Amino acid sequence: MTNTDDEERFRTVNEQLYTAVLGDVLDTLGLYHQFLPAHIRPMLPEMRIAGRAMPVLVADVFVPQQKPFGLLTEALDDLRAGEVYVAKGATQPAAMWGEILTATAMSRGATGAVVDGHHRDSVQVLGQGFPVFSTGPYAVDSSVRTIVRDFRVPIEIGGVAIRPGDLVVGDIDGVLVIPADVEDEVVERALEKASKENVVRSAIENGMSATEAFARYGVL
Repeated sequence: MTNTDDEERFRTVNEQLYTAVLGDVLDTLGLYHQFLPAHIRPMLPEMRIAGRAMPVLVADVFVPQQKPFGLLTEALDDLRAGEVYVAKGATQPAAMWGEILTATAMSRGATGAVVDGHHRDSVQVLGQGFPVFSTGPYAVDSSVRTIVRDFRVPIEIGGVAIRPGDLVVGDIDGVLVIPADVEDEVVERALEKASKENVVRSAIENGMSATEAFARYGVL
């Protein structure tokens, strides 16, 4: 089961925060490269993810394998409650997520999937109500094109380091990774910034200029 602290953390992120304000705080800490590439998008605009990274390493293959999909089923079965399946893509375009993977992840209590590659079975995945972020739909099967080489190991996607247990947050504006060693500070500062942004917006809606608002509050 997800521990109580994590459940509260994920709830706070999903209900009160968003990737833009979290990314701004990461910038202030000198962590400028925490957003995954912009081509990784939610299947639906309203999808949100908050959970612990379970990184998965995917590699290219070019012929049928003695063990199709490599360690894919083992990786899925090793998912824990509150985790996000985060997979580094190979170079061959193929679907890295689909209907059965979704069902397995949900049964394990995972909070979402982020793949640097395509998904398929779109109707069936959407019907399960599970948040999936990918580069888009493409039905080509991965079994003779990619394998899972390893899992629960450090990976990089678009130059962003992802380690097991890092906080992964995704919404319509993208996906970012918050390193575990700064997570508490980032969330605390983001809550303060989000509150201040609400004050600034209210001030502008009541007639204050953007220039004056920025001078007074330091938020734009």
